[in-house]
Amino acid sequence: MQILVDADACPVVKIIERIAKKYNIPVTLLCDTNHILQSDYSTVRTISAGADAVDLALANMCRAGDIAVTQDFGVAALVLGKGGYCIHQSGKVFNDDNISGLLMDRHLSKKARMSKSKHHLKGPKKRTAQDDVCFEQSFEHLVLSIIN
Repeated sequence: MQILVDADACPVVKIIERIAKKYNIPVTLLCDTNHILQSDYSTVRTISAGADAVDLALANMCRAGDIAVTQDFGVAALVLGKGGYCIHQSGKVFNDDNISGLLMDRHLSKKARMSKSKHHLKGPKKRTAQDDVCFEQSFEHLVLSIIN
């Protein structure tokens, strides 16, 4: 098992590394050439910049039993299809029961953004310390459920 992180602007990298280190699980942080990451624990893989380049690299690297951390529902679906586990930086665990609905929501949101009428969709709410606590609890619970 390994942990793969779509690390471009990921606010929970330190939490991931702390828990991974606790359970001796290797971590790979993937970022594009527009970001510079360094880690004392994780392997950092820099992927050439391009639309969805990091997402595709993460999906291609994932194997059954791996954990992926991503915000992208499409990547989550690919990971689940390979027998991997996937969690959002909010702590929401993606699974076969919720991924179809999430993909449909993503599709409808994109349609709304692309329509000619004026839709003012709100962006994500500002991240709080409680969001980090929720992620940490969900992530450690996911890790424990896999290794036990």
